[in-house]
Amino acid sequence: MNESMKTIVEKGIAILTLNRPSHLNAMNGGLVAELKQSFEKLNEDTSVRVIILTGAGDRAFCVGADLKERRTMSDLEVAERIRAYKFTFGRIATVAKPVICAINGFAFGGGLEIALACDFRIACQSAYLGLTETQLGIMPAAGGTQRLSRLVGPTMAKELIFGAVKMSADEALKRGIVNRVVPDEELLSAAVEWAKALSKAAPLAIAQAKKAIDEGITLPLDEAIDLEAACYGALIPSADRIEGLEAFAEKRAPQWNGK
Repeated sequence: MNESMKTIVEKGIAILTLNRPSHLNAMNGGLVAELKQSFEKLNEDTSVRVIILTGAGDRAFCVGADLKERRTMSDLEVAERIRAYKFTFGRIATVAKPVICAINGFAFGGGLEIALACDFRIACQSAYLGLTETQLGIMPAAGGTQRLSRLVGPTMAKELIFGAVKMSADEALKRGIVNRVVPDEELLSAAVEWAKALSKAAPLAIAQAKKAIDEGITLPLDEAIDLEAACYGALIPSADRIEGLEAFAEKRAPQWNGK
């Protein structure tokens, strides 16, 4: 694996960095493949409780596809790359751990689609975000139309996508697209503090709650409640559930082992 991605793991928190700052972290084939591999590896790493995804440099999280590379690709190659986006971003969305996207600058097109696949988004004050594909004669095709509409509703998603709107971080916060906005120099430290708070929860409980929310949102209410019950049921025989009860009774912090 080359240096298109960098990973640091410390005290249960993984910081994964898109590392093409000279290209504003635009996605070429290598970066897309490494991004998927990195999330698969981190999902299997039981020492990792929370993942932070960010970009190298101070200008951009990710500006989407590498358009210089795209100009050299055939129609078939472009279609294959879009499928790669689908599977890669889907892997981000389904990892059984909380994922925080720390948006450190521009997040346009596929860059915002990556962020939308994460559980949470924290942006620096100077960040700008948008699904801007219609300006290039295309449309979001890696989950952007679907994930954005679930966040802000279909009418607002149409306004933002049809108009290729570029939002400031504060506007994105008002629309519910990002969870938090912080000063530029505090972005990574704020993301780490958030990750530390999340890492205090039982990992199996987080995984099942995430499954219930993400899979239940598209189901009829009765089916979604049944799914919730099944996810809870999966936790009943877990050692972590017993540890939670014992820690409460003994008035101490629980020691989770993810089993």
